[in-house]
Amino acid sequence: MARPYSPGPKQFVFVVGDGNDQQVSVGDPQEAYVAFSAFFRDRDSDSYTIQDEPAGQRLVLMPGQGVIARMDVADRSRCEYLKVDRVNRYLPSAMLFFENGYEGLDHFGQWFSDLADLDASPEARGATRAATITTEPAAIEEVARIWANSGIVDPSNQYYVFFDSHDVDDDRAERAELLKLLEFLGIERVDAPAEAAEGEVWVCTDKRLDAEFERWS
Repeated sequence: MARPYSPGPKQFVFVVGDGNDQQVSVGDPQEAYVAFSAFFRDRDSDSYTIQDEPAGQRLVLMPGQGVIARMDVADRSRCEYLKVDRVNRYLPSAMLFFENGYEGLDHFGQWFSDLADLDASPEARGATRAATITTEPAAIEEVARIWANSGIVDPSNQYYVFFDSHDVDDDRAERAELLKLLEFLGIERVDAPAEAAEGEVWVCTDKRLDAEFERWS
């Protein structure tokens, strides 16, 4: 469960490889985000680290590798990695970290505990991620996470549309994971209309998804 942001001043350290670190004291997540955004844009580095030392947590943005890492030293040194496919994903991840730390990024994408997993093809990463989800509630929650990023309800209210208006080359890892989870849940995929974008996935509405999708809307 994500920890709430504690009121009052909070300290973060922003780190880059050149040793030109910056310590900030902020009153809320938005202030922290503004400070880090300036830090991020004013420097050209392969990696940027946000340290929350009192909590024992770190977020590392690695544009040079297309990777984000999150670390929780205070909780058995947890460390997970996320493959980034769009440049505009880095700063939103920082905001989530400022708001709720390590757990704030739980639903940001496909996290893996082994950095080597990110070297696999998007389809293999999606299948690997889906294989870690072994219960119906967890599968429904993950399907809802994927839908919340780019999903809509068809105007007829008969279908859920995933990856609305996306090209087939977009979101390949997420699409591969979704298809495995739909199969696990026994949810029927239908043919998309001729005018639909090639990357869209259409499925019949399902009562199990309705409540979870409402929660994510």
